[in-house]
Amino acid sequence: MKYTIIGKNIDVTDSISAYIQEKMQRMEKYFVINDEVLCRAVVQSYKVGAKVEITIFTKEMDFRTEVRNNDLYAAVDLAVDKLEDQMRRLKTRMNRGHNGRLGIGQLLALQNIEEEVEEDDEEEVVRTKSIYLEPMTLDDAITRMDALGHTFFVYLDADDEEISVAYKRLDGGYGVIQVENKLDSMN
Repeated sequence: MKYTIIGKNIDVTDSISAYIQEKMQRMEKYFVINDEVLCRAVVQSYKVGAKVEITIFTKEMDFRTEVRNNDLYAAVDLAVDKLEDQMRRLKTRMNRGHNGRLGIGQLLALQNIEEEVEEDDEEEVVRTKSIYLEPMTLDDAITRMDALGHTFFVYLDADDEEISVAYKRLDGGYGVIQVENKLDSMN
């Protein structure tokens, strides 16, 4: 795995870098190890506490976590724990959805993870909803999202006629996710 460790408002010392790489070695058992697996860690310091964002880029999919804590090293530990939890959930979901075959999970070498899903912890779809995407501007989408009290809103962008998702960011403000592939190419 290749590492890139970036500091914002903090100098990334050798000890911080070594600690992150040491903890991330726990994640290497989940991947076929080669130079195509990249890990980017962004460490940010605040007046009180620190934030650690870790993203693992693979050819098949990306895994990302973000943790804020008063202690930088505790934030790294929690971030790695969250990534491992994502791996377990992915393996369980892939096993359920493919009659016991791993599919993409095999590509990530997730067979190393033991099933740790308890009956009470199982995720299930509890509601399916169909919507008609009305063409609207981003401002209109944000207004409707706020009026509904939701943290995201799916809409058809009136300017480019693309499916978009407006969402509230955890650090404040709003974001937009837009699809790159055209609807007719998805068939």
